[in-house]
Amino acid sequence: MNITDVKVFIRESNQLKAFVNIVIDDAFIIRNIKVIEGQNGLFVAMPSRRVSTGEYRDIAHPINTETRNEIEKIIIDKYKEVLQEALSSANSQETEKDAEEKIEE
Repeated sequence: MNITDVKVFIRESNQLKAFVNIVIDDAFIIRNIKVIEGQNGLFVAMPSRRVSTGEYRDIAHPINTETRNEIEKIIIDKYKEVLQEALSSANSQETEKDAEEKIEE
């Protein structure tokens, strides 16, 4: 199994940090995986739905620890990369705006 694409959609929320879609072997997509900030750091929550008892059940999930760890590492690494790019872009835009304001003065 190879994860061939990871798309991260950053969210501005206390615990929910991002939604993620992954593509496996260019053939199978899993949407709405969540990156959540927990008490012990970031973790990945697989897509789920509420059942009649009121609890949530995963719709799709790895069935062994090795695969779960691999998917989680890839997702969290990509999340951090996208977050860093967004922060760098925001800082760059801020610097450009400051420079334009100084020129206008």
